[in-house]
Parts: sequence; C-alpha cells; structure tokens
Amino acid sequence: MTSSEVHARPAAQAWVIDTNIVLDLWLFEDPATVPLRAALQSGVISHLATASMRDELERVLTYPHIVKRMAKSGIQAQDILNRFDDHCMTAEPASKASCTCKDPDDQKFIDLAVAHAVPLLSKDAAILCMKKRLLQSGVVLNPAQIPVN
Repeated sequence: MTSSEVHARPAAQAWVIDTNIVLDLWLFEDPATVPLRAALQSGVISHLATASMRDELERVLTYPHIVKRMAKSGIQAQDILNRFDDHCMTAEPASKASCTCKDPDDQKFIDLAVAHAVPLLSKDAAILCMKKRLLQSGVVLNPAQIPVN
C-alpha cells in the first residue's frame, strides 16, 4: 500500500447512549437504529460509557421479559455485552451536571454527556423533557442526523 492509498480516518465521535437505545440496537434491532448501528460498526461514532452503565445493562439483561426476548431472538446476554464492549469508549463517572433528571437512574447518562459535551441518545421520558436544559449545557439530545463518515 502506498502513502497515497492510506487515508487518515478521523477519530470516532463520542456519544452517550442510554440502556434502552442499547437494547434497541443489539436486541430488538429497531429499524430506527440502523444508521446508528452502521455509524458504530464503521467507527464513526463510539459509545462513551462508564462501568456503572455497563453494569446497568448487565442487570437489565436479566429481567424476565428481556430474557424471554433474547431466547426468542436466539441472542445471549453475553452477545449484547460483547457488542456494547466492542463499540464502547470507557470513561470515568462524571461529576453531577447542573441539570437534574427526575429519574436518578438516568442522571449518570446526563452527567457524562454534559461533562464531555457530546450528544445523548435516549427515549426515556424523564430525559426527553430536559431537551432545552441539556442544550443549554452543551448536549444535543437525539440529534436528527447520525454521521456516516
């Protein structure tokens, strides 16, 4: 390969992705997540997450209705955790952000997105109602466009 054939690949954009979106991506294979899945798999986006976010996913994967869905889809919990890990950029927990979520379980996603000023993907009602406050803190909630390259 010559130097003219080598193309510099820009660093992946970090995004914070909540647990429900992770499930939509790797378990439910929601058609709305196809562009996000492609961006993650191509390395355009990386999933910025803390150990507690992964722990939450691992716990959710034991819920009876999730176990039933995995069995129906022929997917193991470890398959989903592996996909999470494959596209994850691990971060330390962030300090409490100035905007507070009604649901304390969702605060860690907000804190991390605000601390790193990166987009946040969520469909959680407690986060969706915070769109303006998040934007004021430098976080775009559910960007309309997923970068492709």
